[in-house]
Formats: sequence, C-alpha cells, structure tokens
Amino acid sequence: MTVNSTTSVNPAEERLTEIKDQGSSFPLWPTSNQQYQPVHVQSKSLCQEDKSEPRRDDSESHQGLADAARKVLQHIGEDPDREGLVKTPDRYAKALLFFTKGYSEDVNEVANDAVFEVDHHDLVLVKDIDIFSMCEHHMVPFMGKIHIGYIPNGRVLGLSKLARIAEVFARRLQVQERLTQQVADAIEQVLQPKGVAVVVECTHMCMVMRGVQKTGAMTITYSMTGVLQDDHKAREQFYTLLRLGQR
Repeated sequence: MTVNSTTSVNPAEERLTEIKDQGSSFPLWPTSNQQYQPVHVQSKSLCQEDKSEPRRDDSESHQGLADAARKVLQHIGEDPDREGLVKTPDRYAKALLFFTKGYSEDVNEVANDAVFEVDHHDLVLVKDIDIFSMCEHHMVPFMGKIHIGYIPNGRVLGLSKLARIAEVFARRLQVQERLTQQVADAIEQVLQPKGVAVVVECTHMCMVMRGVQKTGAMTITYSMTGVLQDDHKAREQFYTLLRLGQR
C-alpha cells in the first residue's frame, strides 16, 4: 500500500506542527487513524524500462534545441545575432539536455552492483539531498530537498545510490507529486524492503516568478509504503530522525 499527499506551507510559520498522539509528539503527517484523501499516481514499472522506447540521441537533440532557442529569441523580440546572444542557443541546448538528463538514465544501471546482502533491520535514512527539477507545466525550475528512508529486508543499497535515484527522476519534466512517487517506487522495486518513506520539500518558480508570486511558499509531498505506512512506531521513528539537526 502506498500513500501520497501534498500540502503547501509557509516556511515563515512553524515548519512542523506538533500534535499529541499516544503520549508522544511528532510532526503533523497523516497517520493510520487520520482521515485524508491520498493522491495516487499511476506509474509504469520504473526498473524495467520499456526497451522498445529508444533513448534520446543527445547530439541530434542538441541541434534541434539550439534551432528552437534561436526562434524563441526572435519571437520575444530579441536579435539572436547580437553579441551577447550569438552563442545563447547553443548554451541553452546544452543546459536543457543536462536539466533533463534523467530521460537518458536507467534505475537498474544506477543501482548496478550497489545492492548488498546485509543483516540490518533498522531504519536507514538519508536526508537533505538537494534536488533540482523542472515543472512540466511551465518548464521553469523547482528545487528543494528530498529525504529518503527505508527499512531493509536483508538487503541495503549504497547510500550514494539513493541520491542518484532521486536525480534520475528529478532531471526530467516533473510534477512534485509524481517525482515523490517515482523515487519511492524505484527503491521499493530495487530492494523489496519492509517499507519506504520519501518526503520532498520544494519551492516552485512557477509560484514565485509568475502567477501568484508567493516567494515564501513551500510544497511538501510524501509517499510511504509497507511498515512505514502501517506501523505507528516505525513512522514515528522516521519523523524523529528527520527532525534531528533541524534548526
């Protein structure tokens, strides 16, 4: 069972609201006895890539993007031949291919030989992983941090690979809800752990630079599976460790 949710908060306010639950305090996230509407995202298998879909050819894509960027400059009223913009289409193409390099990456190749048989049954948490992505609605950036935890079931993943898996899905056109789900699904499929928890906190430039222009808004999404969704004590341990070091 996987549960996902999204909420927007102002970081100027108290970041984590404390509530009382069975005599202990922990952040206000949905628990098994709370009522909420989960956001469910359908996604295809993340570790078994569709081999019928060829990966993009970056050399071919580069030229097409550069040509398109030149037209964009013309349509916004600029002169693409002036000194400051002559090389901009080429730079833009190179940058956009990097921003979306996740389309050329495969989770299986990222995990590679970094799955180890280890007799460890307690929570593993890597937090405050910086992520940068692009909103698929406006193609402007959103950025923030992702926190990834899981309870092993006889196997662990090299710690750096958790960040690499997050990067695979962040470096695509995204919505934060799907990004959160995809990272959780990938870890679930690579390790088959007892449970996975992923929390993502991001600021979206589509809310800052345009539209409502709310510079203080932060969006938080999460996805949980297995015992981290079903077991109160396991979930509380995750949030307790997540709070350590926060100021």
